Amino acid sequence: MIEVKKITTVETYPIRLEVLRKNIPLPYKFGGDLNDDTFHLGAFKDKKLIAVSSYVKAENPDLKGSQFQLRGMATLTEYQGIGAGKLMMDKAFEILQEMKINCLWCNARVIAVPFYEKQGLKTFGSKFNIEYVGEHYVMFKNL
Repeated sequence: MIEVKKITTVETYPIRLEVLRKNIPLPYKFGGDLNDDTFHLGAFKDKKLIAVSSYVKAENPDLKGSQFQLRGMATLTEYQGIGAGKLMMDKAFEILQEMKINCLWCNARVIAVPFYEKQGLKTFGSKFNIEYVGEHYVMFKNL
């Protein structure tokens, strides 16, 4: 069984570094990580933290309403595909709806687009490149 709960900013760092920034000269500490309204979720299996995600109040000018951005979604390689990401997204949708947030958006790696589509997000605009990381789309879900 996988349990999802809020975690601290610092708890996200090892998995972000391992999964998202391994051998990439980009920071694993993100702007907004320590903001009062930012929250971080962790997925635990057998009490081990296996996946993380962060939610930061940030506006995309092309989207409407009150918005949060999903950042740093990462699952340890050996635990990918068992539903940890979906469970974190479900919990985030609950929290954001309680906060009366209208829209969640993210910059999704092309490889992750099918996962986000299954969670109800839609692509917006053209594909773009982030140096060292690859091609991305903006994706969003109105809550």
